[in-house]
Amino acid sequence: MKRDYSKHLRRFHEAKWDEELIFDLSVPGQRGVNVTKPSPRITEEVGDGADDIPPCMRRKTPPFLPEVHQARVNRHYLRLTQEILGNDITPDLGEGTCTIKYSPKVQEHIANTHPNIIDVHPLQDASTIQGILEIYKKTEEMICEISGMDAACCHMGGGAAACFAGASVIRAYHEAKGNTQKDEIITTIFSHPCDAGAPATAGYKVITLMSDPETGMPSLEAFRSALSERTAAIFITNPEDTGIFNPQIKEIVDAAHEVGALCYYDQANVNGIMTVTRAKEIGADLIHYNLHKTFSSPHGGMGPGVGALCVREPLKAFLPVPRVEYDGKQYYMDCNCPESIGKVRMFMGNANVILRVYMWIRQLGADGLREAAVCAVLNNQYMMKKVGQIKGVKIFYAEGKRRIEQCRYSWQPLKEDTGFGTVDVTKRLVDFGMQHYWQSHHPWIVPEPFTLEPTESFSKDDLDEFAAILKEISRECYEEPETIKSAPHNAPIHNTLLDEVMDFDKIAVTYRQLRKRMEGGTIIPRIFSASSR
Repeated sequence: MKRDYSKHLRRFHEAKWDEELIFDLSVPGQRGVNVTKPSPRITEEVGDGADDIPPCMRRKTPPFLPEVHQARVNRHYLRLTQEILGNDITPDLGEGTCTIKYSPKVQEHIANTHPNIIDVHPLQDASTIQGILEIYKKTEEMICEISGMDAACCHMGGGAAACFAGASVIRAYHEAKGNTQKDEIITTIFSHPCDAGAPATAGYKVITLMSDPETGMPSLEAFRSALSERTAAIFITNPEDTGIFNPQIKEIVDAAHEVGALCYYDQANVNGIMTVTRAKEIGADLIHYNLHKTFSSPHGGMGPGVGALCVREPLKAFLPVPRVEYDGKQYYMDCNCPESIGKVRMFMGNANVILRVYMWIRQLGADGLREAAVCAVLNNQYMMKKVGQIKGVKIFYAEGKRRIEQCRYSWQPLKEDTGFGTVDVTKRLVDFGMQHYWQSHHPWIVPEPFTLEPTESFSKDDLDEFAAILKEISRECYEEPETIKSAPHNAPIHNTLLDEVMDFDKIAVTYRQLRKRMEGGTIIPRIFSASSR
């Protein structure tokens, strides 16, 4: 019998531990493991590894590392994990634009434990890593097939890095053609912020087009008015962060090509249209995929990730190096590419992410990828129907128009009625065993925003539960305001002190920094208890 979430929400209470920092648990002389010295044979063969470290880089004093026995280390990190919500604990469908999806455990097991992947070193000779190079090459070939592009590079550590590499490729391409006057990039307000930030970092002037108040997207006429002989490229996300697909995308790209501009198509999130439509058919010249989004490798929260840059043949020569190639006998890394923009990072990509992506695509095949896209869109339409009926919720732009894989909602009516907005709702959300949802990129064009992306990974039961929780929180905002004001109640951290979080003089991200700031008096240590955390 299925649970009726409209009548019964599950009880939830997260673990709370008064857990100290690992450094504060340190006891001199304790060991988690005793590392054995290398055998004399190895030492005789390669010498003392310390001799290879330049004197200027050698430590003069031992590092301050915690000395904690193994059982205590295990308890410490187990307790910390009990205080964290994650995709393996709760349906994480609130991370709109991030495409959180389930990664099969067989993939995780192989990627995290197989010696041929975890023991690979980036400085190994190519002859000793033929397996992973083959996976790199075949993954690039598969994403080229999915996109319709002619070549791909998977070196970048994320979408923004791929976007910057794309801007660099565009500059190199125009310089090679003598188009030195092309110094402008056009993007849209609901494209990902890196579509403006990366080209700006690369030295381009950025023109941002606002959306039509009715359709939620810039018109073809708006693009035509902004295009000129100075336009190097348009950087556009489609569907945009609102979930709205621009049906004039082909005409927009054609207009850019008429003035000699390129089209950079941000497909970091291609979950709702993969195998349904391709970048090639709309005329895109460059695209990037966030392989750690659409293609199932877990969205790591600051890593690891992979941004795959895919290009048409005229831009292939400018891709970063090294390029993985195959000469008919073995795979090798080719750096003999004189027009390349060069290296974009020290080593190539994140091999374990590439492996996950390769396995996922091979497991699903073309039919499976299309089914995943269809299910993702279906789930989003269902959520729009459920959430759109909740008191206090509004769906901005194109009223009645369906979105693709996600939707940007607004609690603006709730704010006007009760004084509670999206931040208040997300604080209460964790009391029901759900992670906070993704609100919106800044600036908040949509007031009091929240963005949901159910993907294909979640069942109807998952969707019903999430919608029922939002409905209950809405009811509390109207009928039990004190419950909302004091939320969260069942989380390990009672409330986030936003002013302190944003005061960079009062936060420390390393233990060394914490000690210095405590010594300097800018951070005052506090004793936390279960009731005050």
